[in-house]
Amino acid sequence: MKLAIYGYGNLGRGVECAAHHAADVELVGVFTRRAPETLKTLTGVPVYSVNDILDFKDKIDVLVICGGSATDLPEMTPALAEHFNVLDSFDTHAAIPTHFAKVDKAAAASGHIALISAGWDPGMFSLNRLYASAILPDGQDYTFWGRGVSQGHSDAIRRIDGVLDARQYTVPIPEAMAAVRAGENPTLTTGEKHKRECYVVAKEGADLCRIENEIKTMPNYFADYDTTVNFISMEELMRDHRGIPHGGNVIRTGVTGMNGEHKHVIEYSLKLDSNPEFTASVLVAFARAINKMHSRGDAGCKTVFDVAPADLSPLSPEELRAHML
Repeated sequence: MKLAIYGYGNLGRGVECAAHHAADVELVGVFTRRAPETLKTLTGVPVYSVNDILDFKDKIDVLVICGGSATDLPEMTPALAEHFNVLDSFDTHAAIPTHFAKVDKAAAASGHIALISAGWDPGMFSLNRLYASAILPDGQDYTFWGRGVSQGHSDAIRRIDGVLDARQYTVPIPEAMAAVRAGENPTLTTGEKHKRECYVVAKEGADLCRIENEIKTMPNYFADYDTTVNFISMEELMRDHRGIPHGGNVIRTGVTGMNGEHKHVIEYSLKLDSNPEFTASVLVAFARAINKMHSRGDAGCKTVFDVAPADLSPLSPEELRAHML
């Protein structure tokens, strides 16, 4: 499979690493909005300007779009789906139906295939929510994120006047997880499931009380949570908070039996040293899948729900039956 990367930030570098470890993948190149000569890739793969992307229409099987969900992907994915088979990691859950419709229109009209919202949530967590709810229809879903760095929440803090840099950790509340795992089916508010820990580097002379108050009262981000703000030095931030770990748990509790007398708990968990590298690995697996699907004549927009598990693997059906079934 001839793969290319569109955008070379943390996610793009992760895709490069994942492609390097996939024996059935050839990385054609990286396309960037920056000056290509200023980028040095991890594996030496060539770097091109995004302005030259259409010169590669017959040289790329799948284009992995590594942009941001806020402004990049809503424009990039439908535009590029007119010319390539594409996939992205669009993760604004509420906007997925709108994004899907735009991408589906572009991909279907051009005969290409596109897959949106691949990653771990949405993505792998979505699949596990679907499987578990199908198996235990009389039950309830719970999703816990963390302990890990929320890149969106960290960016929101950095936009506050007087802040130089920041990291925000989303932390599940142990008592809530314990109640769910015990099959108690608690009704939990957002603030009862998670708390937020902030590590902030402030500019010299900045009003720390004001910054802390702005963080704790920020609607849609922190106002509904037990939020702790820690002011630290840039040296501490670089020493103790350089990485981008994340993870979480999808738990489904349910009952079976004529009178619901038997309780069951299904749990899927992730503990990730690198959020972008894991997301990139998911993207490469789904790139393989849509390449197979397109070769069978499929077109239009897809999600992880539309992909057969066997299409994710480089192994043959015979190998899968012999070793994994």
